[in-house]
Amino acid sequence: MLVSDLDETLLNNDGTINPLNVEAIKAAVAQGFKFVPNTGRSFLSVQDLLKTLGLADQADQYVISYNGGVIVENQGNRILDVSGMSLPLAEQIFQAGLVNDAVDVHIYTVDRLFVYNPSAADEEYMAARGVNYEVMADRNLSFLKDEAAITKVIFEHLDAKVQAQIKAAVLKAVGANQVEATFSSSRYVEFNPAGVDKGRATLTLGAKLGIKPEEIMAIGDNSNDLSMIKAAGLGISVANGIPAVKEAAQVVTARTNNQGAVAEVLERYVLKGEEA
Repeated sequence: MLVSDLDETLLNNDGTINPLNVEAIKAAVAQGFKFVPNTGRSFLSVQDLLKTLGLADQADQYVISYNGGVIVENQGNRILDVSGMSLPLAEQIFQAGLVNDAVDVHIYTVDRLFVYNPSAADEEYMAARGVNYEVMADRNLSFLKDEAAITKVIFEHLDAKVQAQIKAAVLKAVGANQVEATFSSSRYVEFNPAGVDKGRATLTLGAKLGIKPEEIMAIGDNSNDLSMIKAAGLGISVANGIPAVKEAAQVVTARTNNQGAVAEVLERYVLKGEEA
């Protein structure tokens, strides 16, 4: 099984997918190999991508979404596992992270996305990736009281210094032991409940499928990918990965995300059968 991050890993910078990746994924899946998107996004927002890969609505094919918050079987989008946070914790995170008026916030439930104060840059980024959302009118989260689960809260700002301020403010407010804090796409600061991450979900899905950790590869580019890269038998960074990801990985691809890095991995370790 290969679990793969999407943005800046599987996908090109413009949100499209390299034809080399499509071809290699289809070839690997035809051999019985599992290709599992492992993303911070909602599983609903990746349906067009799954169609391109021939994985949409397929039994025994899977997506890990919300940084490990939800595991879904593609056929009927059947929910297998949910790890959410309480409304009071989400409210604390939300209020603490609004360090200035230019920050926008995403609140994810299992099947909906609410955005407060969306920036023009964020609107453009989400539109390019087919992300649907509802705009929040104010800073009150009480309307979420009947939701089954809040899966994660993330903040968007393009300035790395502001991202660091958001992380520090939230951890000070809620306690570092209450959340998993990561960064993604050079624009988001992401908060999941403590113990919920891409690595845990990777091992959970592997156990459900009878796939051992040493039989799993994981590929990513940013800090929210570190847990799965460390959990997998073979952790891989794309050539454009951040330094921490490259350092944690056992393999760094020669190709960037824009050049078909995932195809490079599948060609090397699955389709040609090279030993890791």
